[in-house]
Amino acid sequence: MLGVGQKFPSFSMKATVSSDIATAFKDVSNDSYKDQWLVVFFWPKDFTFVCPTEISAFGEMYDTFKQRNTQILGASIDTEFVHLAWRQNHPHLTDLPFPMLADVKRELSTALGILDPEAGVAQRATYIVDPEGVIRFVSVTDLNVGRNVGEVLRVLDALQNGGLCPCNWKKGESTIKVA
Repeated sequence: MLGVGQKFPSFSMKATVSSDIATAFKDVSNDSYKDQWLVVFFWPKDFTFVCPTEISAFGEMYDTFKQRNTQILGASIDTEFVHLAWRQNHPHLTDLPFPMLADVKRELSTALGILDPEAGVAQRATYIVDPEGVIRFVSVTDLNVGRNVGEVLRVLDALQNGGLCPCNWKKGESTIKVA
């Protein structure tokens, strides 16, 4: 699995960006978000139970991440058409403000090393990538356990702060000063 300090792999794939079939699809790549931080998170499959709780939580926090020059990208191994159907049929996903990447060929999840060997789906992984394309944070939870979006934001704030941030540090608090 790729980890902190390594380059996030280049990618280019279809994404679902709305619930309207006329405007639903867009090509998305690393170059789509130059000079921005990225939060890229993967879920195992569409039309499941834990996944929409996380996806909608990222949607609710989208503006907060945008204020920090950060683009959220969600991804699974499902097609852009499955993403569209899910958005159209799940009330918490209809108006998502971020792209849902279709890693159908499993190229990105394989390059990251997060393809689950037993289930054949992307593991529940989260990456924070700096504007230079370097992974600064990675977290993977069991397929049955949802992640904490507030913690992803807290870590992003700490990384953007640039100082030594103690345990449970929150934006606006003092950092550790080394004499």
